[in-house]
Amino acid sequence: MADKKNEIIDPQSGKPIDASQQRTVGHPFSDNPRMTCRDVDVFYGEKQAIYNVSLDIGKNEVIALIGPSGCGKSTFLRCLNRMNDTIDICRVTGAIKLDETDIYDPSVDVVPLRAQVGMVFQKPNPFPKSIYDNIAYGPKIHGIATTRSETDEIVEMSLRKAGLWKEVKDRLDQPGTGLSGGQQQRLCIARTIAVNPEVILMDEPCSALDPIATSIIEELIHELSAQYTIAIVTHSMQQASRVSQRTAYFHLGLLIEVGPTDQLFTRPLHQLTQDYITGRFG
Repeated sequence: MADKKNEIIDPQSGKPIDASQQRTVGHPFSDNPRMTCRDVDVFYGEKQAIYNVSLDIGKNEVIALIGPSGCGKSTFLRCLNRMNDTIDICRVTGAIKLDETDIYDPSVDVVPLRAQVGMVFQKPNPFPKSIYDNIAYGPKIHGIATTRSETDEIVEMSLRKAGLWKEVKDRLDQPGTGLSGGQQQRLCIARTIAVNPEVILMDEPCSALDPIATSIIEELIHELSAQYTIAIVTHSMQQASRVSQRTAYFHLGLLIEVGPTDQLFTRPLHQLTQDYITGRFG
C-alpha cells in the first residue's frame, strides 16, 4: 500500500500520484554531463515541493524546464546554485554535483559556487551603479581583475558577448538602471558572464520583456550555448522549442519526462506531458 505521505492528489484528475512509484520517462541523463542531480527532494518546512528528481545537465546544452505554475521548476533551478539556502525553512536532500564536486558538501563556499553557476532572474536586477561598475564588480571581488586594464577588457568582452557593447560603449558611466528592460536583462547576463561561469541558470528571463527584446535574448542564448551550459525555466512552450535542445517537464514537484525538445513536443511519452502541451491544463 502506498505511503500516504508520498501521495499527491492531481488537481486535474482528482486521482493520487504516488511519488514513491513515479519514474521519469525519456532521457534524463547525459553522456557528457556538466551537472548531475540524483534523488533530489526539496522541503519548505514540512511541505515537500520536489520529489526524487534525477537529472543531468549536459555540457554546452540548453535545457528548458517547463510545467504549470507551482510545479517546482523554479525551486529545482534554485537548487543548482544553492539559492534556496537563502530561505530558512528550505531543506534540500539528495546529491547535486558540478564536475564531480558535491555542491552541498559543507566544505563548499557558496560565493565562488554562485560565480561558477550564475543566475539571471525573472525581473532584471542591475545594481544601482554605473553600467561599467555593474560588470566590474564581480571580477573585482573574485580577484579575476586586479588592474584597470584587465577590468576594462572584461567589461568590454562581457558586454560584447551579451550583445550590448555597441549600444552602451559611449555611456558606461551612466546608471545601469537607466537602460530599457531588455537592455537591463542583457546587462545582467553580461554581469553573470564576467566572472567566468560554467553554467548559467535563467529563471523566466523574458517574462517581463516585449517580443523584440525577447527575440534578442533568445538569439543570445543560442550564441552563449557555444561556450556555456544553460538551464532555463520558461512558462512559454514556444520559447522552450526555440532555444533548447532538451526539455524537462515538471508536474506537482515530480519530473515527469525529459527528452529532445522536438520529440517531447511532438511525440511525448507520458500522458501528463501530452495533456500539458495540448492545453488540457496549465
